[in-house]
Amino acid sequence: MQLELRHLEAVCRIAEAGSLGRAAGRLGVSQPALSAQLRRIERVAGGELFLRGRHGVEPTPLGEFVLSKARLVLGEMDALAAGARAVAPHTPLRLGCILLVLVDRLLGELEQVMADLGTAGQDVSVTVEHSATTLTRQLGAGRYDAVLYGEVNDHEVALPEGTTARTLVPKEPFCVRLSAAHPLAGKDRIALAELAGESWMTLVEDDDGGPEALVAACAKAGFTPVLRHRVADRQMHYGLIAAGRAVSMSQPTAPYAEGTVLRPLEGDPVTGRIRLAWNRAAVPARHAELMYRAAARAYLANVDNNAFYRTWWDARPELHPVLEG
Repeated sequence: MQLELRHLEAVCRIAEAGSLGRAAGRLGVSQPALSAQLRRIERVAGGELFLRGRHGVEPTPLGEFVLSKARLVLGEMDALAAGARAVAPHTPLRLGCILLVLVDRLLGELEQVMADLGTAGQDVSVTVEHSATTLTRQLGAGRYDAVLYGEVNDHEVALPEGTTARTLVPKEPFCVRLSAAHPLAGKDRIALAELAGESWMTLVEDDDGGPEALVAACAKAGFTPVLRHRVADRQMHYGLIAAGRAVSMSQPTAPYAEGTVLRPLEGDPVTGRIRLAWNRAAVPARHAELMYRAAARAYLANVDNNAFYRTWWDARPELHPVLEG
């Protein structure tokens, strides 16, 4: 076996994540598959690249050497991709997103906004990732022109040089989705402490501050959450909840799912914000404004999915995205 770019990428992600489990999530593979791949890479490299411990992994001296070379190679490939993008004419506008509720309507809104403002000839592509870290790295590498992502509580996603970010929604309260047959389903609002002992569906995005925010909020409520399931497929996710096998945090704009209910949490213990970032060299200010408007309209189209959120939203006009001008 010869080392390929994907192997170098895997080594770098493991080092950045600090554990095989988190790295596997960011790479979109299973942990056993990543472990097997690492063993193959180590055989080619001639020794262990990471020391495994109870608290994660740390690079060995050989690992530090391989990492230094891998980062150089990947940096050069990123520069190649960005340079090719800069000189290629008539390339589509590429937007990367995490799986936010608004993504379902986003492409249609992008096409409509650009048509309304006379830029319908600009092609747009939208790709969904499961990691804010992946999004921002690929933004810096020139693989995306812009990214739409979330941050939870006080967490801030680091952005590469040459980018600009704009906040779309500065605050939204996370809610809880639970089975319609759950004893708490009839309540208008649920205290987080009432969910002690439940099995939680962990968030697919694990690098936006969400898991840490949930654990911290539960600790304040007097318990440690049991983080049992991690499912990216929406239908399976909803099915487990409808069957009473889990509960999960959810955006307040999330749509109805059969057999489940969405309820706000007392005191809004976990909140999120949504941001748009773009590469200034690839995206003119006018196109950045178009993307902002499209994302805002996609978000606003979902506010009425839940009556309790419409009431919360209308009481806070200072949080609303700006669409004038």
